[in-house]
Amino acid sequence: QGKHSVLQRELTFSIDNTLKLAKVARAFPELRCTFGGRSIVPDIAIFLANRIPRDETGEIANVFALAPDWMIEILSPEQNQTKVIDKILYALDYGCQMGWFLDPSEQLVITYPTDSRSRSFYQSNELLPVPEWAQTYQLTVGQLFGWLLD
Repeated sequence: QGKHSVLQRELTFSIDNTLKLAKVARAFPELRCTFGGRSIVPDIAIFLANRIPRDETGEIANVFALAPDWMIEILSPEQNQTKVIDKILYALDYGCQMGWFLDPSEQLVITYPTDSRSRSFYQSNELLPVPEWAQTYQLTVGQLFGWLLD
């Protein structure tokens, strides 16, 4: 889906432009993460730099047997909203610190932090919350969905 693809690409690049360059974290699109006896494939999985699995040569490993530190799901028209939210809640149970659920058709973001209740964001000027370690990354609802106009 076009909207899904644009948001996934732009978010991955945007997060990496801030967090990867600062050697804080890295964003991975469509990365299989296996933990707690189940595998999930978030649209974007963000891992703190020191938690990224490495192989014996120091390169990024192929297998990620842990939950992401932050994950982002983008709802596509044919997707079941309940299954997508369940994936976020499952990751939160295994150490994920923040989940974002994006609904492009509603231009709505629901955030799922581990330390407080979920919140909805739909006003253009609202700054989206991020994990504590990602505070240098700032994005408003308007900037996020503005990528669909570019």
